[in-house]
Amino acid sequence: MKKEALIVWGGWDGHTPEQSAAIVAGMLEEEGFQPYIEKTTEAFADPNLKDLSLIVPVVTMSTIEREEVRNLCAAVESGVGLAGFHGCMCDSFRNEVEYQFMTGGQWVAHPGNIIDFEVNVKAGDDPVMAGIDDFPFRSEQYYMHIDPSNEVLATTTFSGEHCAWVEGVEMPIIWKRRHGAGRVFYSALGHIAAEFEVEQMATIFRRGMLWAAR
Repeated sequence: MKKEALIVWGGWDGHTPEQSAAIVAGMLEEEGFQPYIEKTTEAFADPNLKDLSLIVPVVTMSTIEREEVRNLCAAVESGVGLAGFHGCMCDSFRNEVEYQFMTGGQWVAHPGNIIDFEVNVKAGDDPVMAGIDDFPFRSEQYYMHIDPSNEVLATTTFSGEHCAWVEGVEMPIIWKRRHGAGRVFYSALGHIAAEFEVEQMATIFRRGMLWAAR
């Protein structure tokens, strides 16, 4: 019997949520999952959510009903995996602190917008990062408010060129954590679907989903 995964996309179109959701679904199919794609947060209110192996939100700057977010958080706390990327998971619902508590971080800025920066691997012995060295990346360099309990897998350092007062700040951008019995994985890479063409980015997210999945 295949493991089942729910992918929910929506919110700001600039993050190409529909295209990114399709890429994620393809990855999961290759790994033997049965993915289901929905385009409304109403899917998070399904009482059968707790029976899934994995949930992948691909939603930015949106809203969610109270019963939906409570059911989603309860499902993860019960053991369902959660994995996401960029603002599609850590800028989904700015008013929902319960959701942010679960994900381990919230986007607050990206100085310079689309720029070149470096991803620095901090846990090369972790299976998610195995065989991946530091690599250059072009995207939004996320400045985030971070939960100190996160297990940080990679960081980036701000040069100060676009925001002088954060020069030298080392910011976690890839992490994993626990929320109750559930595993949570996050990567700040993935502004648009085309970024999945970068081998390191795609490999890290694929492995992160597999780690998170129940």
